[in-house]
Amino acid sequence: KTTMNALILAAGLGTRLRPLTDHTPKALIEVEGKPLLCHTIERLKKAGATEIVVNVHYLGEQIIDYLARRDWGIPIVISDERNQLLDTGGGIRKAAAMFSNPNAPLLIHNVDILSNASLTELVKRAEEADAALLVSRRETSRYLLFDQSLQLKAWTNRKTGEVRTPFPELCPCELTPLAFSGIHVLGLGALQRLKEEPEKFSIIDFYLRNCDSLRLLGLHQENLQLLDVGKPDALEKAPDFLKKISND
Repeated sequence: KTTMNALILAAGLGTRLRPLTDHTPKALIEVEGKPLLCHTIERLKKAGATEIVVNVHYLGEQIIDYLARRDWGIPIVISDERNQLLDTGGGIRKAAAMFSNPNAPLLIHNVDILSNASLTELVKRAEEADAALLVSRRETSRYLLFDQSLQLKAWTNRKTGEVRTPFPELCPCELTPLAFSGIHVLGLGALQRLKEEPEKFSIIDFYLRNCDSLRLLGLHQENLQLLDVGKPDALEKAPDFLKKISND
């Protein structure tokens, strides 16, 4: 049986959801009677995850207790960042070493994302790359910029006009802007490169520093429905959103 590792990023402070998160970590905020963490675990298992790591920081003991209270059918391990938050890249680097097969592809999923994304398709995309990033055409101020083969080339902030890229001659106007979904798969190439990084760093910074030497491919899924429930207005829409994507 092929192993597939999955990491749920659940260490966030949940500041945008206050006061709901004053005493409850974002991962345990409920939608339709189930914590976000439970929704995410179920999705990852359905996509073929054979082992899951969950990173924790803010109110982490509540998440640890919640996970310990039931049998999930596959091993679920805690990556404890309660002493120090390691940012997305550092969190992934620490967690990647905790799997029984650390060379298997690693599917990463933010705990506050609900979607109808085909995670299996994303894992397949990563087989031909060092990493695959699920992207969409939604409205935002920050975009990843891709060439025609959907290789990552740069990042831009539309509000400030800032562009970040390792390619000095690059013209951003020739690239396709797509929004990152918070769901991505790291293959062996990216996992090996991660080991050279410091303890604490952003995964997007890592991708931008390495997009001139690693094959970092975007995957743009048609009809992708995605809801970031890290904000109160989105949380209110979440029950209807879940109904909609389960009926599609």
